[in-house]
Amino acid sequence: MMEAVESLAPVVGVCEACRVLNVPRSSFYRARQPVGPPAVRPTPERALSETERETVHDELNSERFQDASPYQVYATLLDEGIYLCSVRSMYRILEAHDEVRERRNQLQHSAYSKPELLASAPNQVWSWDITKLKGPLTWSFFYLYVILDIFSRCVVGWLIAERETAQLAHRLIDQTCLRQGIARDTLTLHADRGAPMRSQTVAHLLADLGVTKSHARPYTPDDNPFSESQFKTLKYRPDFPQRFASLSEARSFCQSFFHWYNVEHYHSGIGFLTPVTVHYGQASATLDQRNRVLHAAYLAHPERFVNGLPAALEPPPAVWINPPKELPMALNAQ
Repeated sequence: MMEAVESLAPVVGVCEACRVLNVPRSSFYRARQPVGPPAVRPTPERALSETERETVHDELNSERFQDASPYQVYATLLDEGIYLCSVRSMYRILEAHDEVRERRNQLQHSAYSKPELLASAPNQVWSWDITKLKGPLTWSFFYLYVILDIFSRCVVGWLIAERETAQLAHRLIDQTCLRQGIARDTLTLHADRGAPMRSQTVAHLLADLGVTKSHARPYTPDDNPFSESQFKTLKYRPDFPQRFASLSEARSFCQSFFHWYNVEHYHSGIGFLTPVTVHYGQASATLDQRNRVLHAAYLAHPERFVNGLPAALEPPPAVWINPPKELPMALNAQ
């Protein structure tokens, strides 16, 4: 076919010959290319010599320039009255030695392990955090400390103050553990890496109480999802104000909110039970009552329940922060 195009092209032209014979022009021109190794490109006269390239390479990797970019090297040498080559040539020389990479001496962050926490009952894992509430003036804030049980979603302790300190966190944790009757070595307290959370004051308290501490990885809000979700519920309430006029007003609002959240709020994560119901062991009685109502409704109108006898939605038997990829067999069975 290429021979036919070759013979017809001088008469009607390459484009017309390829169109008539239905041959792509690119294929025709490719077939014309000589077979063999590509031609060696001659070295331009203005190219750096091998000695000059070695000089530039040594300068780039010298002790004073080993963590500087070619632009910084170029500018520094110009200020010293030295010109070796262009910045682009410096990059070419580094690329030839496979050295185009981050040259700056940077801080190496520690490797943080992913927290994997399991709660199968109340008061096994608590999550706590601090959020800001806007005060009466621009850049003024009140600080809301909240401790949440991840199994029941019950807020077991909170306080609001004008500052964020380890001493206030110490007081809240100590009083909440006392009020909940926490025994030694039964509770894990999880938090992010804020200053009060990592303070020695709080660490010493947890050691004295026999409470295991756990921290989220830096810049990983998914490691503290329950506290983040609870704060969102707080701030998305219809009556949540843009600003609080005073600390007493903020405390009054939070007192009303946390009563609603614990006692009246039907939480989707625990089978639409209230946190207090789950936290204080009243879930079974509530579910029995709901099932009796559903059973009576089924007996009255079975034709309305196409899937048979309905059952009340139950809370999960276990709650995880970062469940492992392979759960133990006992938890899989649940």
